[in-house]
Amino acid sequence: MNFPIIYTNMWDAVFAVPAVMIITQTLKIYFGIPKFIVPTIALCTGLALSILVCHKQSFIAAIFMGSFYGYAAIGSYASIKTSWRAYRKNKR
Repeated sequence: MNFPIIYTNMWDAVFAVPAVMIITQTLKIYFGIPKFIVPTIALCTGLALSILVCHKQSFIAAIFMGSFYGYAAIGSYASIKTSWRAYRKNKR
């Protein structure tokens, strides 16, 4: 079995993960999506972005990187939210 070559570039680190976060939060706000479904939407958005835009040359690479986009967006959002809550708690 030949594994695909996956190149990680500036798009992955700087644009794809924030794009997934923005799309996910926009969908959550405008459509009133319950909070427990949001991580699934982030994962699906990351997969769609990877398959349709970033890694069109290899489906396996697109699935692999799309899962990273989705899970990185979920983790980044959780980290920002936890830090913000801790900051506000210390301010009081």
